[in-house]
Amino acid sequence: MIMLLISPIVFLCILTSFPLFTNFSFAADSLSPSQALTDSNATLVSAGGAFELGFFRPTGSGNRYIAVWFRRVSEITPIWVANKDSPVTDSSGVLKITPAGNIVISSNQTNTIWSSNSTLPVEGNPVLQLLDSGNLVVKTDNLNSTYLWQSFDHPCDTIVPGMRVGMNLQTHQEWYLTSWKSLQDPSSGDYTYRLDTRGLPQVFLRQGTQIIYRTEQWDGIRFGDGPPLKENTVFIQVFIFNSTHVYYSFSLADDSIISRFVLDAQGSLQQLAWNQGRGQWVDIHSPQGDTCDKYAYCGPNGLCDMSWQLTCRCPDGFTPRLPADWNRMEWVGGCVRRTPLNCSGEQGFRKFSGLKLPDSYSFLVHKSEMKRTDCEAACLRNCSCVAYAETDVSGCVVWFGDLLDIRTYSVGGQDLYVRMAASDLGSNENKKRTAAIASVTAILGVLVLGLISWFVIKKRSAQRSANQSQELPFNNSESIVEENLDMPLFNLSTVSMATDNFSFENKIGEGGFGPVYKGQLPTGQEIAVKKLSKTSGQGLKEFKNEVILISKLQHRNLVRLLGCCIHEEERMLIYEYMPNKSLDLFIFNQTRGTSLNWPKRFDIIVGIARGLLYLHRDSRLRIIHRDLKASNILLDSEMNPKISDFGLARPFGGDQSRENTNRILGTYGYMSPEYAIDGLFSVKSDVFSFGVLVLEIVSSKRNRGFNHPDHELNLLGHAWKLWNEGNPMTLVDALMERPLPTFEVLRCIQMALLCVQQRPEDRPTIANVILMLDNENSNLPPPKQPGFYSERHPIENETSSSDFSLRKHLFTSNEVTISTLHGR
Repeated sequence: MIMLLISPIVFLCILTSFPLFTNFSFAADSLSPSQALTDSNATLVSAGGAFELGFFRPTGSGNRYIAVWFRRVSEITPIWVANKDSPVTDSSGVLKITPAGNIVISSNQTNTIWSSNSTLPVEGNPVLQLLDSGNLVVKTDNLNSTYLWQSFDHPCDTIVPGMRVGMNLQTHQEWYLTSWKSLQDPSSGDYTYRLDTRGLPQVFLRQGTQIIYRTEQWDGIRFGDGPPLKENTVFIQVFIFNSTHVYYSFSLADDSIISRFVLDAQGSLQQLAWNQGRGQWVDIHSPQGDTCDKYAYCGPNGLCDMSWQLTCRCPDGFTPRLPADWNRMEWVGGCVRRTPLNCSGEQGFRKFSGLKLPDSYSFLVHKSEMKRTDCEAACLRNCSCVAYAETDVSGCVVWFGDLLDIRTYSVGGQDLYVRMAASDLGSNENKKRTAAIASVTAILGVLVLGLISWFVIKKRSAQRSANQSQELPFNNSESIVEENLDMPLFNLSTVSMATDNFSFENKIGEGGFGPVYKGQLPTGQEIAVKKLSKTSGQGLKEFKNEVILISKLQHRNLVRLLGCCIHEEERMLIYEYMPNKSLDLFIFNQTRGTSLNWPKRFDIIVGIARGLLYLHRDSRLRIIHRDLKASNILLDSEMNPKISDFGLARPFGGDQSRENTNRILGTYGYMSPEYAIDGLFSVKSDVFSFGVLVLEIVSSKRNRGFNHPDHELNLLGHAWKLWNEGNPMTLVDALMERPLPTFEVLRCIQMALLCVQQRPEDRPTIANVILMLDNENSNLPPPKQPGFYSERHPIENETSSSDFSLRKHLFTSNEVTISTLHGR
């Protein structure tokens, strides 16, 4: 009986000795979903025994963390901490991996303390494994599986061989170091060490937002051109800079050596190696070498020179900004030019050698094939350019504004050419300039006769070319950078970072030019980036056209161009971002309760008209837009309209009234008849487009694609029909909030019908349009039949392939941008 009573108890004890998760008590290198690692003596050990993972407690702390540390180092030295900001406060911690591939640290096996939050799909059985590199990875048991997650993608304060500081430019995965808060607390501290990809990449050490130290620029071959590293037998620096990745790493010269690069809690960067004989870490390299490595130590334009008695000095041609402070050895004010730059005065460049180049926050990378003299000339053409340099890969590098964080090197360094007034260049420079002028004068006479002959031949050729083309006089092979350096230029890495590498999520539109992306600059300013598509109907001419024209135009109803980006075959325009996007999204895609009210629509109509008036009459150039449509009207945060997309715009001379072209560019439904059919365009062509746009704003219907059950007319024909029937208010959007100011609405409809009349001479000027909108007492003439007013019939009934109405039927989209058509 006793045995019978004991047996069930023993049986129950045996059952309870097999928990759901098996706890480790031996050194394995992996963990499956059916296993768990507890806060006891259980750990994971990499296959080669180099690294170990488990719970650890920092000296002087009661908190516990999951970490990876060196196994062959006598003191626990973590290279990575999982739950550094979420400690386990007792010894009940458990580490496991879920069937979905997530790493989870829990307390009392119930409360989740930390999770890897892996979102990649799992195809197979997930396994958590500690590799001999120190990388903790999640993979599946498939032989060729990639890592679903890895600790090397999430550095803490340390990198070891194989880890990186930098960025994956395709996925925007960033790797950077964050210091511990203290030796007892591995949570995120005040210091970060991360790569900045604006311009040529460089790495910054920051305390919060304040820059403490900056490396030299990454120029594609080396990490700047500073003094060479001291020869060592421990590590080899690795720098990768290509179209997909930019990062710093290091490898070991001898695999038996244990080394790490660490950012400590005091903000000190150190490359350390383990000395087995002494049983301690030895500092073998520190990037921060001396006082001059402190960021901008000598202030703007100040030069830090360790060979100088007072460390800081002003470069030749500069004087202290605050002399009294400078005398007290307070350098923060920096230096200013002895003679301020004047764009109309004679200027040149002084060469400074052996320097750490200035911070590249506002610099621009030119095309790499430029010679030094080309770079110098390009900088001289821009009044804001203050210095330039040459790099092995990126060619000409230009700076604007103050020069920050400059220092001298006793060995190595680069040449910087600083712009100065001629009076500050010194006698040698003046002699060289005088000699150059004398040389030019000596050969000028020889060239004159040759130039005269060349001019006669070229003049005949130019006349023939002028007769063949009416487009803007640009050569496609010319560089827009060389022609217009005064236009702000953005480098590709800055634009790529701002738009999250042109991600689909940031794409906000698509036009004839190409896709448009939303972005945010490092300053916080939001931008819109128009990226020229390789398949775009518009090309380099339209790109140059838009840059040159809109850079000369300033009006509250025109979109503001912030700059452009040119990198090899890439062409991009950077605009101010319009948070309400384009007008077509509002008037063609609304529902009851969200429809624009009439006062707002009227304000938009007036704003567009005033923008056109500026283009046609008040700007320095007389501009015909040629592609005015709802999608090219952008709306700011207050719904103010701004005309955009000047790729097809044309400047007119003061005495020109109209022009002819055999390259018809624009959008069906908005083009005037004389332009679409005969290639004739004028200010009245824009007026026609404006009239179409007004009718679309009033009705919330597109001109192209308009359908009515009672007829086959387009929107223009429908409006004209309603006007003649005495029922024009039927045209108004039925979803618009009532009551409406009938007189004002009718006036807009009548004005729009006057704008879309068949004959250009019958249409009002845009100045008269504004008078119609502003003056309620003026009498408007009755409108005549609009252009393209006809019944639309099935395409098989059309007889003439040259007729415009037939060509309309060949397109099914609501808006079709025309790239090239030959008028009759």
